[in-house]
Amino acid sequence: MQQLTNQTVSQLADAVIQNDYVRADVGIGIVHLGPGAFHRAHQAVFTDNALALGGDWAICGVSMRSRGVRDNLAEQDNLYTLAILDEQPAYQLVGAIKEVLVLGDQREQVMQRLTAATTHIISLTVTEKGYCLNGDGLLDNAHADIQHDIANLTEARSAIGLIVAALQVRHSHNISGLTVISCDNLADNGSKLEKAVVAFAAQIDQELADWISHNVCFPNTMVDSITPATDEALKQRVADALGLVDNWPIQREAFTQWVIEDHFSGPRPHWEQVGVTFTQDVSGFEKAKLRLLNGSHSTLAYLGLRCGFETVHQGISNPALKKLISTMLLQEVQASFTAPDGMNVEEYIHAILARYGNSHIRHLLSQIAWDGSQKLPFRLLGTIKDNLAAGNSIKLLCTGVAAWLHFLVDAAHNQKQITDPLADMLLENAAKCSGDSADDVANLLAISQVFPAALAQDERFSQPVTDAYIKLAALNPQNVESVIESLL
Repeated sequence: MQQLTNQTVSQLADAVIQNDYVRADVGIGIVHLGPGAFHRAHQAVFTDNALALGGDWAICGVSMRSRGVRDNLAEQDNLYTLAILDEQPAYQLVGAIKEVLVLGDQREQVMQRLTAATTHIISLTVTEKGYCLNGDGLLDNAHADIQHDIANLTEARSAIGLIVAALQVRHSHNISGLTVISCDNLADNGSKLEKAVVAFAAQIDQELADWISHNVCFPNTMVDSITPATDEALKQRVADALGLVDNWPIQREAFTQWVIEDHFSGPRPHWEQVGVTFTQDVSGFEKAKLRLLNGSHSTLAYLGLRCGFETVHQGISNPALKKLISTMLLQEVQASFTAPDGMNVEEYIHAILARYGNSHIRHLLSQIAWDGSQKLPFRLLGTIKDNLAAGNSIKLLCTGVAAWLHFLVDAAHNQKQITDPLADMLLENAAKCSGDSADDVANLLAISQVFPAALAQDERFSQPVTDAYIKLAALNPQNVESVIESLL
């Protein structure tokens, strides 16, 4: 079987989706730092769809360290396939990425792309740690990469340092019209990126920092789509669908969302015509996602694991558990916030439940259960506090909290490890639980790193958590329906 390339693309099966543009004629207008699977399944696909509407918006991907993406995609002219996993799977050829460079090997070429007058967008998916921020969300000047880059800007190895190095050149040559877009799952990502870039630049040249503040926009964004890792089974499935070999296809669920603050300092692709939402209120969408999607995800994870389920699909396929999650979303979570303009909350909730029910996505509950001490304050406790203040129900939200407490106790009593930055302290506290539900709950709610004292000591919260904890103590794979129904 031949390999996917510019020369063989004409042999693709008719069912493969291809956008109507002449790839050879499209110029590069976007430089993306971190061209991993999520970028190639998300922003690059939106851009590929927008290219059919015109403009020089092809992408140059820049890998900060790894050569894997560059070397694998180079053999097929940077073409690749997106497999959309749903009841009716679909396959799309993506050609938006025309070039992939590796910073360590091709720094001069990277800088040429970043500083070109034709480059109007720098985007990033470098994960939260790639921003080199401290606990307050500000630039960490003690970070080794930041210290290195301040002393050696022309050899910058952090994303922040590299962006400042490029902006320094653009400033000196008066090349404006650039927008920098964070696409990482980081609250207020654009604002935090801007503060970090300006703070770094100020240590190099205050005039440069002022120029950045007045000439470069850093819009906040929210991104969402489940993107499982590529494996050999996917490669074979894609080869069968295409009739050609693809070195590195990617896969994702059908649902995909990109919300961008309408705050640009230059031109942009026709993203708004291919499904991207532009808004002045990204924080509203972030809150909706955090409370509706992430909050129900964590609740489903801890309850599902206690029921004996392994995946999200298995958990939501249980009628009683689906009813509990659905009721929690519609009656408790929805009441806790005001939806931003352009969002239909009930439609969003039904979309979440449909995503959970996708049997083609193998999303492990055990993975969602990681880092509970960091997630629950944002995913559940904030919703609970707002509902308490408004006099709304928190019964089912407290069930999610109680399920996490059982998760800790089960791990401690069975000598299981958990993935959490507070693992040792959590397990030490959980090991002290004796089986007296009221005492056990009081002991665990006293963990101040997770539960604020005012909330933990509020009987309107502690009592429903205890009630749910008592009922969940009896839960096992044989009585799931009856116990879950008793919680409703």
